[in-house]
Amino acid sequence: MNTICTLTDSPLGKLLLTGEKSPAGTTLTSLTMPDHPTVPADRQRDDEAFTEATRQLSAYFAGHLTRFELPLAVEGTEFQQRIWQALDEIPYGTTTTYGALAERLDVPRAEIRALGAALGANPLLLVRPCHRVIGADGSMRGYAGGVERKVQLLTHEGALQPMLG
Repeated sequence: MNTICTLTDSPLGKLLLTGEKSPAGTTLTSLTMPDHPTVPADRQRDDEAFTEATRQLSAYFAGHLTRFELPLAVEGTEFQQRIWQALDEIPYGTTTTYGALAERLDVPRAEIRALGAALGANPLLLVRPCHRVIGADGSMRGYAGGVERKVQLLTHEGALQPMLG
């Protein structure tokens, strides 16, 4: 397999998509929102290999797609994998709290910080919607892409009302 990447524009700024290319196709391994987007020196840029991913991202931002259907392959601990997979079940246009997610997954209250750390380590921003997890008081807790982008995403999905400004 060959590790490849591409940069694509979005309303949030440039997105860096990384994946593994094989004869069967491209598997997405990471989607990040770098502050200074460049193709890492150890990666080969291959825009064509990410055609489907960029098409789905465009459809999402245009309001035509509410769930991504892409081949994914991410590395993480068993605990992280369990948390990340649970994100797929949070419906578009809704939010849940860290506590509610922990309860649904039978994560003890003493391990809620570990759940938060697993969310923070999610390598597939947007695709695995960790932005839909908020504080019990409705506050916007940390987001690897930045809290401002989290608010933008939740507003885009209709989970938050647009701010008048």
